[in-house]
Amino acid sequence: MKIAVEGCAHGELETIYECIEALQTRQGINIDLLICCGDFQAVRNVDDLKSMAVPPKYQRMCTFYKYYSGEKRAPILTLFIGGNHEASNYLQELPYGGWVAPNIYYLGRAGIVNFGGLRIGGLSGIFKGRDYLQGLWECPPYSQESMRSVYHVRSLDVFRLSQVKGKVHVMLSHDWPRGITNHGDVESLLKRKPFFREDIESNQLGSVPAATLLHQLKPDYWFAAHLHCQFAAIVQHDNGADTKFLALDKCLPKRKHLQILDIPAMYDGDKCLKYDPEWLMILKKTNHLLTVKNMNCHMPGPGGNEEYIFTPTKEEKESVIKIMENMTIHESAFEKTAPVYNPNIKKGKQSEPIMNPQTIKLCDTLGIDDPVQVVMARTGRIMKEPCGNDLRKDTKETEVPEEPSAPNPIPVPITPIKTTKLSLPAPITPSENEMETNPVKEFTVDNFSTPDNTLNSSDCMTPMSSGEKKTFKRRNISIYNSPDDDLESGMSNSFNVSGSPCKLPHRDNV
Repeated sequence: MKIAVEGCAHGELETIYECIEALQTRQGINIDLLICCGDFQAVRNVDDLKSMAVPPKYQRMCTFYKYYSGEKRAPILTLFIGGNHEASNYLQELPYGGWVAPNIYYLGRAGIVNFGGLRIGGLSGIFKGRDYLQGLWECPPYSQESMRSVYHVRSLDVFRLSQVKGKVHVMLSHDWPRGITNHGDVESLLKRKPFFREDIESNQLGSVPAATLLHQLKPDYWFAAHLHCQFAAIVQHDNGADTKFLALDKCLPKRKHLQILDIPAMYDGDKCLKYDPEWLMILKKTNHLLTVKNMNCHMPGPGGNEEYIFTPTKEEKESVIKIMENMTIHESAFEKTAPVYNPNIKKGKQSEPIMNPQTIKLCDTLGIDDPVQVVMARTGRIMKEPCGNDLRKDTKETEVPEEPSAPNPIPVPITPIKTTKLSLPAPITPSENEMETNPVKEFTVDNFSTPDNTLNSSDCMTPMSSGEKKTFKRRNISIYNSPDDDLESGMSNSFNVSGSPCKLPHRDNV
């Protein structure tokens, strides 16, 4: 089974698909699946740009809207997780995953799916200690604060993934697991990214929750992005298993952003995306832990009087299969919920939360809650109905609204629609408490080798025009204790993912 892995997509879907098609033609291969490690930017229209945490100069439509509108169809099944530069209002419609366009599937805040004998898991967002223990309180339209905290990883998502006991073959995260640089060629990394040194030496580079899951799940492969450079490592676990880690760059000319893997999967003859029964039952069994409080919340653990193990039994997994009736995730479930891009509209405004039929159906079937619907219900607001296939009729430019003064301002009343039954508590006042983190146990590895089939985007991309050239200021920063700035650089590394390695050419520092 051949899988393409993309680092940060940043909305450049056309370019990524062109790269894959060029590689297939050149090497005479067929790629079964494309995986994207965040910053996917599923922007449907100009309103979605206003819910994406990027400076105004980077608010570009890019090309996802063509696949959402139906102008184009993704030529390969595409699976992605969220990063820190996303149209968060759209992704919040699908907290448990769903189709964002035909043949393009979002894994949700956290999730596991099956494809051709592979179990593929993912954790969306990035780690920020100050928000990690909070509930899922954010809701469009966002304030400047909530527009960023909405994509911060929460303890509930990590707790749910920690309940998984079945073998996970491929795991995705946007940021790197903390301590991963101990398992690869860190000196080569520092030659390309010297401003990483302070965070690496103080063990502050990367995500603590991702590191915890890495050592709990022990997947065969772990892919990440976020730091805009290529880095490879092999993590040896205490049970003798190895995890091959690879971080990739962003989709730009002359950057190592795309990797082709030949994975020896136990292919079951069915190249369809399917729900994972263990994961669905974990969602069902932990629904009572969902909270929309904007304060630090409690997750159960050993030493208390409450249940803290929710790993499903064989009988429970069989029962969820009966509940679902069909475990195949049918693309026909996709439905446009917001207007498609209208080039005559140059300015947008943040939209109100929209009911997504995919989330409604999954929640009703499993008996679980949609976090945004809970927030809306507790604040006396009603979610909008999906727009269907209608286009925006107006052609005049709309005014850019002022930023809301509170995370969840009450809008003008809108038409009520049917909602599912809710039983969760109302949100309460924010807390200033932040979580304390512990260093991750260090591991060492004696050898690792070179990635093959890493595609340099200059092989199939048209260089950016002079007007699109970006400059970046290098500075010594603590990445995970500062605003979520993009960092640019590139490096060449080595990693063996599918047999015979081939050395990658080095490039000058940016």
